Amino acid sequence: MNASPAPQLSVVIPVCNEEPNIEPLAAELRAALAGLPHEVLYVDDGSIDGTVAAVRRARAAGSPIRLLRHARRSGQSAALCTGLCAARAPWVATLDGDGQNDPADIVRLFMGHRTRRRDTWLRRLSSRVANGVRSRLLGDATPDTGCGLKLIHRETFAQLPRFDHMHRFLPALVQRAGARVVSVPVHHRPRERGQSKYGLFDRLWVGIIDLCGVAWLKRRPAGPRAVVEE
Repeated sequence: MNASPAPQLSVVIPVCNEEPNIEPLAAELRAALAGLPHEVLYVDDGSIDGTVAAVRRARAAGSPIRLLRHARRSGQSAALCTGLCAARAPWVATLDGDGQNDPADIVRLFMGHRTRRRDTWLRRLSSRVANGVRSRLLGDATPDTGCGLKLIHRETFAQLPRFDHMHRFLPALVQRAGARVVSVPVHHRPRERGQSKYGLFDRLWVGIIDLCGVAWLKRRPAGPRAVVEE
């Protein structure tokens, strides 16, 4: 039996109670990335519904899926870190598990922003304000850092500081590590199944605290970068 080729791309999807979205998204990924050696890492963050069973069904249907599980809910940043640390490919795409990101955008993406958001007016307004404040304070030149669809070099991610909610500040942290951030337009779709895990006011104060912390961190050097001697 011939061994499968090493993946060129890892797709990390943190999920919590997303049972109805697992199999449709896995099928879309399989179609979008056909011909590209890849792996899909679903990181289950303490789901209490049938999410894990749905991931196993998608894997049985032929998707190149690996399943990682948290014993208890630890948050999106922790789930992303788990997936990124376990990824085997040199480049890692991150994707929300709710089906609102279009897998077809992955192949033309470095770091993306959503051109037409399919959310409520309140969520669009709150995100516009938050992105404006964040961009002014951090200077990351990223129009939509909350977009779950990103592509990052695995070795670059290994250099980043780890903390809760770090996924909201990846562009600024990547810049601090000396890497370049490029934003390209991507699609955003309405949620068709399941329920959103995010509210407005339950994240407001922690977001402000995190923003101040990252602004402080950006003013500190990231340390010497490796020198390769040939």
